Amino acid sequence: MTAWRQCLRRAAAWLAAGAAVFWLGAASAGAAADGLVPIPPFEGLVTDLTATLSPDQKAGLEQRLRAFQEQKGSQVAILVVPTTQPESIEQYSLRVAEAWKPGRKNVDDGVLFLVAKDDRRMRIEVGYGLEGVLNDATANRILDEIVTPRFQAGDYYGGIEQGADRIMRLIDGEPLPPPARRAQADGDLEGVAPVLLIVALAAGGLLRRMLGRLPGAAATGGVVGLVAWLLSGALAIAVVGALLAFFFTLVGGGFAGLPGGYGGGYRGGRGGGFGGGGGFGGGGFGGGGGGGFGGGGASGRW
Repeated sequence: MTAWRQCLRRAAAWLAAGAAVFWLGAASAGAAADGLVPIPPFEGLVTDLTATLSPDQKAGLEQRLRAFQEQKGSQVAILVVPTTQPESIEQYSLRVAEAWKPGRKNVDDGVLFLVAKDDRRMRIEVGYGLEGVLNDATANRILDEIVTPRFQAGDYYGGIEQGADRIMRLIDGEPLPPPARRAQADGDLEGVAPVLLIVALAAGGLLRRMLGRLPGAAATGGVVGLVAWLLSGALAIAVVGALLAFFFTLVGGGFAGLPGGYGGGYRGGRGGGFGGGGGFGGGGFGGGGGGGFGGGGASGRW
């Protein structure tokens, strides 16, 4: 039942993600119908709708911003658009920040660095949790002293890169909760253990009776290892699970080796469960983390 519950949870997660994309698209379509600039999907930390950045420049910025997110937990998102008209850059920036929600929920450590190229306007939108270190005056100095001179010289990449670098260095000196990734990784084995135990108990007795003691134990180890790899994505966990299932089945024989046979049942706790959601973990981009914004930051022009 645990495996089926996990499948249902994954299906629900995909449906929720699809619903979020649908409503974001619907909101963007509604904005377009009102004559407002649509909000692009949040598919990476660097979004350039003007082709100002080369593919290599964009990839390099994305890599640095993701590395900072993994190390610090905060999200710094860059968005380059042609214009925000008819809205002011402040209105559009806050609308994007509230839709993307960069930063962590309840930590609110997200930043949106917005450039409206044709308007020659720019803005640093700051999440609630960073308004101390990135107050309005500090954000204004970054734009005036670092970004504006480079933009005026036509060096858009240099202005964006140096501005983002300064933002990250300031955030790095701020005491914030550690990223959730490490805690999630530490709990991977704990999370999949109940599922693996059920698979080992169920498959062990059956395969041992069908194939014999040694082949049945080997087959059980293979099944458990495969399930562990599919659930956790970690080879080490898969190998450990396979070896433990092999020896357990070889010695105990799954359900058949427990007191009372199948009637013994599984009495493990329910507190674990495999949790795939939350945090910023995983290889792909997971979107915003639920950060909150209230209009703090600074705007500038060049």
